Amino acid sequence: MCGDFNPMPVLGEPAPEFEALTTSGVIRLSDFKGKWVVLFSHPADFTPVCTTEFMAFSEVADELKSLNVQLMGLSIDSVHSHLAWIRNVKEKMGVDIPFPIIADLDMKVAKKYGMIHPGQSNTATIRTVFFIDDKGIMRAMIYYPLQNGRYIPEIIRLIKALQTSDKFGVATPANWQPGDKVVVPAPKNKAEMEKRLSEGYECKDWYLCFKKI
Repeated sequence: MCGDFNPMPVLGEPAPEFEALTTSGVIRLSDFKGKWVVLFSHPADFTPVCTTEFMAFSEVADELKSLNVQLMGLSIDSVHSHLAWIRNVKEKMGVDIPFPIIADLDMKVAKKYGMIHPGQSNTATIRTVFFIDDKGIMRAMIYYPLQNGRYIPEIIRLIKALQTSDKFGVATPANWQPGDKVVVPAPKNKAEMEKRLSEGYECKDWYLCFKKI
């Protein structure tokens, strides 16, 4: 069962391509080359935790757009269910859902991305988040159980961390927030090690050096 439902995408490799019907029409992942993509799954429409998550994602949609990120959701529901749900959220909660939601009734996308975990459910996706860069490469993944909603600020933080690493060729330390010092790559040989301590970085030792960017 797990072999059929749970192939895992691999970090550093191309994200699985797909074509799917959404609340914004038919889309393909490759349509978004040149943009980052945050693809997330939710268990079902018209459910309490998912509704809170969609409202929370909507609150950061503009910020994600400013970071060159396309946000999209997915569940194993029909496009008609999605449309009825987003209309309900607009009418009852006053929140507009501005991003596409994939209707994955045949579970093709869910299976490609390992969103079905039989230990949780055979018919609903767990809460996944996939971070795909502007070249279509899978960069990060977060998996949550059915019962627990996501912490949206961590999704924003991780996008900014990934983009910072790409832009400056650095790493980000534990608990990093935008504006904090970053970690300089460790030296690869003795000459680099000896040079490192005189390059003006804030070094705790030869292998751990920080800088502001």
